[in-house]
Amino acid sequence: MRRHVEQALNYALSRGFQVHPDAVHTFEGIESDALRRLIRDLVKVKARQRVYHISQADLDEFLGVGGDEEVEAEYEILSNPTHHITSGEGAAGYAALFASRYAKLRAIMSNRPEAKRLRTIAALAASPPQRPQGRQGGAGEAVGRAPRHDDDPFVCGLVVSKTTDRAATRIVIDDPSGSAEIAVYDEDVRKDAEALFNDQLVMARVAAGRGGGLVAREIIHPGVADVASRRSKTDAYAVFLSDLHVGSRFFLDKEFKYFTRWVSGPDPVARRVRFVLICGDVVDGVGIYPNQDAELVCQTAGEQMARLASLLSQVPDHIRIFVIPGNHDPGRRALPQPAIPEKYCPEMYALPNVVMLGNPAGVSLNGVRVLMFHGQSTDDLVKAAPGLSYDQPAPVMDALLRARHLCPIYGSQTPIAPEKEDMLVIEDVPDILHLGHVHRIGLGTHRGIHTINSGTWQSQTPFQQSLGIMPDAGVAVLLNLKTFKIMFKDCKDENAPMIHVG
Repeated sequence: MRRHVEQALNYALSRGFQVHPDAVHTFEGIESDALRRLIRDLVKVKARQRVYHISQADLDEFLGVGGDEEVEAEYEILSNPTHHITSGEGAAGYAALFASRYAKLRAIMSNRPEAKRLRTIAALAASPPQRPQGRQGGAGEAVGRAPRHDDDPFVCGLVVSKTTDRAATRIVIDDPSGSAEIAVYDEDVRKDAEALFNDQLVMARVAAGRGGGLVAREIIHPGVADVASRRSKTDAYAVFLSDLHVGSRFFLDKEFKYFTRWVSGPDPVARRVRFVLICGDVVDGVGIYPNQDAELVCQTAGEQMARLASLLSQVPDHIRIFVIPGNHDPGRRALPQPAIPEKYCPEMYALPNVVMLGNPAGVSLNGVRVLMFHGQSTDDLVKAAPGLSYDQPAPVMDALLRARHLCPIYGSQTPIAPEKEDMLVIEDVPDILHLGHVHRIGLGTHRGIHTINSGTWQSQTPFQQSLGIMPDAGVAVLLNLKTFKIMFKDCKDENAPMIHVG
């Protein structure tokens, strides 16, 4: 018996506990410091319950691992842009892209009860809403008699522009029939209007304004309805990773090797891992920023990808690995991105348990739907909305779900290709939205959807240091697909215990 296991067993026995042999066997797979913390915490909890016996079931419950004998491991690819890239050219290509965006988001809006009163911009111009009778107050609203809100029409379109002054916020939207300016005076409605992004779809309840224009009484995002998450039948775990940056001299090689050893080992949680999802920037790339070569240990994309394949080959074959590209990876940079081309990484395509997908991609893991997106649009959203930041990724993911689009802003930092179909619209609501890109861990829920930004495996770079950015590095985020409990495995310290966060 290993010494740290013997010490843990003696600790329990000295406090009057009996330990089942199956539990002792599980102790063998847990590192010494982690086991010491585990046995102290478990003894404390069981003593409060006045139950002086430790079984395998107690360990499973304490570690968030169920007692299922067989761990389900079924997957399905729900969406993958790789084989659907049909880029147009010039103005005609972008016209097709935005026509597709409008049509898809308009279809989502049609499921709302308000859509029964939805009119085109041209129809509204031909027959504008009538102003209510009565003494007029500020902002064009009737005073002395309540406005007939039930008669207000709705209009929807893509946001062309948004301006704000002390008196009002004004948005210009267009649909296939024309464009319209809508003024927003009400303070609560202004908050909704100011949260809009250019090029996203919005629906507004409108009334006639004082000068004959349109005044918004309500702003509606496409959004998502409250959902009940689909769950796995067994306690299978998925690991969420991103931004490995293999090839950089700041890549946490030792820590990632420890992760592959851990996930291959006897740890009770590791034994139930069935999926690993890697959300882009798997390598550092070449020529991504000035003088990058000085920070590389692998000078070509092929060398970097081969190194990544060597690392991932250490993950057991029963664990399925899903890989999407990011802005550092070889291949097309514009969204949507096809899978990293095989010519850059034949070794990756040769691994039997690796699935190479485009960005974004949707997968079903034991029935749980996960939408993977590297998250390049975070750069645009943080610039456009004062309340959003790199340090807090969860609100950014909330904004994407409200807009039902993964990259709503066109013409900013993120390149978008003129596809004939907009594959960045969130048509099917996922159970989990998984992003990377910002090198920070962020967790949240949005109307029942779990949002995960999974940090990085690259230590702080000189560029990040100059900006005061401290990355969340070397931490694997694990989620139990049955209970949706989340854990962190900090691979920078091999003796660190598993951290339960939800």
